This record gives sequence, C-alpha cells and structure tokens, in this order.
Amino acid sequence: MGINTMGEVSGSARGLLVGVVAAVIALGAGAGGGEASEVVVYSARSHYGQEPAIEAFTRKTGVQVKIFGGNSSELFERLRAEGDKTPADVLITVDAGNLWNAARAGLLTRVDSPELLAAIPAYLRDPEHRWFALTMRARTIMYNTKKVRPEELSTYEALGDPRWKGRLCLRTSGHIYNQSLLATLIKRHGEARVEAMVRGWVANTPTLINGDTKILEAVAAGQCDVGLANTYYLGRILAKDPTFPVAPFWANQQTTGTHVNISGAGVTAHAKNRANAVKLIEFLASPEAQQMFADANFEYPANPQAAVNPIIARWGKFTQDDTNVAAAGELQAAATRLADRAGYR
Repeated sequence: MGINTMGEVSGSARGLLVGVVAAVIALGAGAGGGEASEVVVYSARSHYGQEPAIEAFTRKTGVQVKIFGGNSSELFERLRAEGDKTPADVLITVDAGNLWNAARAGLLTRVDSPELLAAIPAYLRDPEHRWFALTMRARTIMYNTKKVRPEELSTYEALGDPRWKGRLCLRTSGHIYNQSLLATLIKRHGEARVEAMVRGWVANTPTLINGDTKILEAVAAGQCDVGLANTYYLGRILAKDPTFPVAPFWANQQTTGTHVNISGAGVTAHAKNRANAVKLIEFLASPEAQQMFADANFEYPANPQAAVNPIIARWGKFTQDDTNVAAAGELQAAATRLADRAGYR
C-alpha cells in the first residue's frame, strides 16, 4: 500500500505525494492571483473599465483584468513614482506622443510578438516594439455643410488662405493632439514649411477653443465655418444626432495624406504578469477586439483586417499620412517651439 504500520511513507509513495502536492500548488497559483489569473492595467482611455474588448478578453481567457484609470500625465507620474513596485502590467493611453514619452522614460519594455507585428502596421507602432496602436483617429478638417462646399477645401496648409479669415476654429497649441499634428508634419516636411503653414493660420485670427467637441459645436452653430478635430468626436455626435451639420474633409489627399494618431498599449518595464500582459495586448489587436473598439467609440481600427463602424464608414476611405506616429513624441518639443515662434497660442 506504500504506508507501513508505523504511519511512515515509503520512498515510492513519498515521490507520488510530492508530485500531487506540487500539482495542487500549481493549480492553486493558476486559480489564485498569479501570472495565470490576472493582469493590471493603467488606462487613460475615457472608458476605463467599460471597454467591451477588455471584458471579452476575460470571458475568452479567464484572466481577470484590474483597471486603474487616470489621465495620461497622472498615470505617467504614477508609474515613474512607483518604479519597480508598480502593480501595473500594461499602460494604455491616448496619443502616440504620450506613448513615446513613456517609452523614453523607461516605463515600457520591448515586446517581440509575431502576432502584434502582423496585426499592427509598422507606422502605427514603436520602431523598438515598446508600444502598439490599439485604435486610430484622424485629425482632419471639419466643415459646416450648410456654409462650406467640399471643393473649397484641400489641405491643412490651405487653411491659411485669406478666405478663412475669421472663419477658422482651432484647439490651443498646447494640447497634445495639435502638438502631435505639428510634430508629424515637421517630420514629413521640415520646420520651415510647417512654420509657414502655422503663420498662415494665425494670420486668419482663428477662434481658439479648448476641446474638440466644442470646436464641432462651434462649427455647427456658425461661430466658425471650418476647424480641426479628431474624427471620433464627430462620430459620437452623429450617433446621437444624424442631422448635425458638420462633416469631415480628408486633408492632403493629393499630397501626403491625412494625419492620424492613435491610442495604444505597452507592457510596463516592471510587469509582474508579463505573459498575461502580452496576451491581453495581442487580443486587443485582433480583428474581434478591434471591431469592438470601432463600435464603442467610433475610432478606426489599427488592425486593417477589422471593419469600421457604419457611421464613419459613410465618410469613405482616405489616404493616411504613413509617417511613423512616433514622430509625435520625437518632435513634440520642436512643435511647441514652432507654435510659439509663429504666435499660435
């Protein structure tokens, strides 16, 4: 039987029991809170724990996702302050400039995943594989459909034409969305050309408004006739009011393409659940999850295999500027200095 009358365990039974105990311990770790059971996310996306794609990941894998929300700068500072004590395994944030800054500060680590390299185009991910796009948004020209004809529009540069004097709404230059737009254009065209463009905008005495939704509302109300905004803000409005009199015009289609930016994710440098962190990002880049992102927030999927929401599909396809979005961080400081020189506040 393997146990003698003194209650001692024989050698063969001892080996069997050790194996059983080890298996039980392994199973307990998988069910309890270790690598196999959870992943901790710091997310600057406004939905935080309400993301359908993240909920689908848990249903599919059984891995629980703990999400802590905050804006990009708050999460950046929190990660930096926590250092190797951070509980965060994944950082999800908006704007490539924020992701670039996090990677440069050593807060993110390289991920070599064939699945991610196949799913996300090269210009929508870090050249050193420390972050990957999850969603994409275009920052393009928005116009009042009752006051402006599409044939009057063409490029970002043409918004400096005198015809738009007193008719242009812009977000302030200090917001990262506009910093990233200018930084990417600097990467593409050089500072001299971009500065000339911005000086043209400034000469048209634009109305400066702090918020993309407010810009769209101002365009609709006739406070201005054209503006720059991210596409998903318009998608949100049209989902509630299909008669809203604003439409996007795809800028620079005959030249370099429309500027795009991203929300994205990376594995933290001190991730305790690294395998699950990689697994989560891989799932979020899959067509299944990408479709959920597109439907939930009217963003464009980063994975070209996923479809867009019908509301934004009506706007038609457009040529994107395929400058690597890392330029948004790389040239952020140069963009800020350029805006100051040009008088764009």
